[in-house]
Amino acid sequence: MIIREGSNGFVMIEQDYHAHISGEIITNWKDSLFHEPNLRGSVEYAIFNHDYGWKLIDKQPFWNDQKQAPYSFIDFPTPPKTVFYKHGIDEIEKVDPYAGLLCSRHYTRFLIDDTSPEAEAFVQKEEKRQRNLKHSLPAFDKALFDFHYGLLQFCDNLSLYICLNEPGTSNKEEHPFFKDGLPVPASLDICNQDKLHLRWKDKNTIQMSDFPFDGPVYTSLKQKVVSKGAISANGVIESYQEMPFVEIDISLEPE
Repeated sequence: MIIREGSNGFVMIEQDYHAHISGEIITNWKDSLFHEPNLRGSVEYAIFNHDYGWKLIDKQPFWNDQKQAPYSFIDFPTPPKTVFYKHGIDEIEKVDPYAGLLCSRHYTRFLIDDTSPEAEAFVQKEEKRQRNLKHSLPAFDKALFDFHYGLLQFCDNLSLYICLNEPGTSNKEEHPFFKDGLPVPASLDICNQDKLHLRWKDKNTIQMSDFPFDGPVYTSLKQKVVSKGAISANGVIESYQEMPFVEIDISLEPE
């Protein structure tokens, strides 16, 4: 779950919806900037589904009693998280091995520095999976794979920028992840710097420098706003399930 806390409640965004925004972003990527078009379907599938493991889990949020807030993807405990990660990668690999390889690398990166036994076991098993998948894929190209993985990172981060910031927020109030701009993976050749500048023009429009898309990108942010009072009275699961979704139209355009 992606969480933004306010004084009276929590904005809650299911990670599968965040991943869908990432997918809509990649489908607008310029053809001239996409390496190896024959793999585009696999890359888009990976990006649309990279948070598949959270799809069912986020339907009933978990409560962090220490912080008195719903658990977010940032502070969710490692042992159960590795189970969700593995399930998601397994399901993606069944449909598209190359997409599964991309998602396996994505989640391994998150836990590579985690010294817990569960994280270390997860990383070892995923690295074995990655070796097996690379050997099974015809003419695996590491540089090309790094480029495609960079696309996954970039689209994931751009979607997180949309989800973690209150629409229309000023640069000074942006989430700490993006205080210096949006990271650009070194494997992507879309600009001559390691960060892109983003700015909320208004509550529905984000302007970007070094625009890598064919034209404006249109998407929708699907979220719930759950009051702290409701959670206190009825618990986080019931309160979340009873609250209707709110959808906010968002567009990305050149600066």
